[in-house]
Amino acid sequence: MKSRFKPKYNIRKGDSVVVITGEDKDLHRPRTVKLVLLDKAKVIVEGVNMVTRHSKPNAQNTKGGIIKKEAPIHISNVMLWDPSQKSGARVKKERKDGKTIKVFKTASKSQEGKK
Repeated sequence: MKSRFKPKYNIRKGDSVVVITGEDKDLHRPRTVKLVLLDKAKVIVEGVNMVTRHSKPNAQNTKGGIIKKEAPIHISNVMLWDPSQKSGARVKKERKDGKTIKVFKTASKSQEGKK
């Protein structure tokens, strides 16, 4: 993805996220982000999108064989985990004491009354 400006995402390495779509969808099980690929808008999440790779023997891996590892998934398929609600939640950024912090958005009560 070539662009003039670097994209900004709310998800960073080490955050807890839930997978909201795809084969590994689980809305109630938080997982850890291992790597964020900004230019491709993808993330590597621990234990998600496992693929097998066949490797030949070499100096580092003298046996070779079949290796299972995580493959990237699109960043839109994950949502940050809110521990207080025990589910995925949307996030907004606020400035506090000169630092930017993430604040989880909660469902408003006016929305609950509408049917």
